[in-house]
Amino acid sequence: MTDWAGSAQRLLDAGTPCALVSLLAVEGSAPREAGTRMVVTREGLVGTIGGGNLEYQAIHQARAVLEHPPGTWRIQDYPLGPLLGQCCGGRVRLMVERLDPSRSQWLGKVNGHEVRLETRLFDSHVERDEGEAGVISAKGTAPKAGDSFAETVGEPHVPLMMFGAGHVGQAIAGLLPGLPFDLDWQDSREGHTLDAMEQAAREAKGLVLILTHDHALDYRLTAAALSGRAQFIGLIGSATKRARFLSRLTKDGFDEAILARLTCPIGIAGITGKAPEVIAVSVVAQLLLLADMSADGGA
Repeated sequence: MTDWAGSAQRLLDAGTPCALVSLLAVEGSAPREAGTRMVVTREGLVGTIGGGNLEYQAIHQARAVLEHPPGTWRIQDYPLGPLLGQCCGGRVRLMVERLDPSRSQWLGKVNGHEVRLETRLFDSHVERDEGEAGVISAKGTAPKAGDSFAETVGEPHVPLMMFGAGHVGQAIAGLLPGLPFDLDWQDSREGHTLDAMEQAAREAKGLVLILTHDHALDYRLTAAALSGRAQFIGLIGSATKRARFLSRLTKDGFDEAILARLTCPIGIAGITGKAPEVIAVSVVAQLLLLADMSADGGA
């Protein structure tokens, strides 16, 4: 999930011609989802729409569009199997456009989060702004000059509250750039007060990770998070630590339904490595599963 919007704006600001390839719609199996973008210059590219022959053809089209005036655009439907020989078997709709520096303000609205933009097509240029026009369908007639449609750009981000800036916390944080999380990271050794950390845990509404250097602090933060509305509370530790915490939490009045929100140990089952980097990969994979469930309405 590359910062294609920021990259495109930097290229335009530097006077480098660039084209934007957008997956407007997807039907059936395809390498990437609708809303995926890739920026193409004469010498390189930023991002990917999934590789293979589809991407090869898209890059070729993008570089051809660069030979036309800024604002030039094309829309093309690709049945992946019959036309491109890809085994995905689905169908995609691509839009290829040469970005116009004079109409690039919309790129600033895209910061990695989900944004709803209205796209208006004209003979010689494209205009975009926040709006709610009709949704594109891969099965419908391709949009043409004079049409407007809605694009969902980016993806929803899940709030992630992480406590602890030790080796594991640092390894997890290092994996998060480009992933669909809004990280709020606190550690008592970095100037955050215990009261403020407890309040943050209690007010968290998304995902919570607790991995501090102090078991007593871990307990306080776990109890605070369980008192709030966090969707997921992940506590670093062993099965023994889990048993001790559950016993104490039960004595402190937390019932089974509330305690079911606590996950300890954290990470994907079956990954047993203890190195911070291994734990981080396992935990981030678990968070991505939770983020997908949240996007589907299942969390």
